[in-house]
Amino acid sequence: MRRRIAAAFTIAAVTMALAIAPAVAQPGQLPDFKPPPPAPIKPYKAVAVTPPAPFNDPGFVAFRKQLGDVAAHKDRAALAKLVVAQNFFWVQDKDLADKRKPGVDNLAKATDLDAKDGSGWDVLTGFASEASGAEMPQQKGVICAPADPAINPAEFEALGKATQTEPSDWGYPTADGVEVHAAAKPNAPVIEKLGMILVRVLPDTAPPANPNDPVLLHVATPSGTAGYIDAQSLLPLGGDQMCYVKDASGWKIAGYLGGVSQ
Repeated sequence: MRRRIAAAFTIAAVTMALAIAPAVAQPGQLPDFKPPPPAPIKPYKAVAVTPPAPFNDPGFVAFRKQLGDVAAHKDRAALAKLVVAQNFFWVQDKDLADKRKPGVDNLAKATDLDAKDGSGWDVLTGFASEASGAEMPQQKGVICAPADPAINPAEFEALGKATQTEPSDWGYPTADGVEVHAAAKPNAPVIEKLGMILVRVLPDTAPPANPNDPVLLHVATPSGTAGYIDAQSLLPLGGDQMCYVKDASGWKIAGYLGGVSQ
């Protein structure tokens, strides 16, 4: 099963960050602040999604394996050899990279590599397992992963208007035939199966009562039916990307798009 990234950056984590966190008062907000109610659940047009293709350059495949091994061992010195020494970029609204520091230091800050729970290394592990990639439009020769799926932009814009939703409210299945359950239990009856289409994620997903159980996302299908699917079976739109470049010595990590907020 293709994963956008592992552990620390699954669709469940993204969705909960977007959907659950706003319900809690943030610094500077009034204690009684309440987010606006979500748009009502109603049928919507099914918009087809074509998943991104793998980037099968043999050297890149070998590089990802090497990156996975380094992340598994949490070897920062070895990681430094896989990152460009200079001109590393870290882009959010602007380039946040400190050009005076080695590339690995900027990557570490972007991914919170020094987090005590090891989540930064989990992020790198996830990217190492990401097979897709596409050339960065603004920078020839730079490959960023994961690549975005193919979606008709006009249809997606119309979908957002019709459902009063934002792009962050949508994801797409990892495979055809993902099962939608009637309740937030893995063994609940299957009420529908998803095709390769955009799927609306509802803003009330909660962690399971038993931490050993899978996270189940609350979703709405094109028929207007609400149900639950395994979080690992849905990928988010957008999200962080790791970028790579090939030089005379092979592939290197060249930059990061997104990352820890500054």
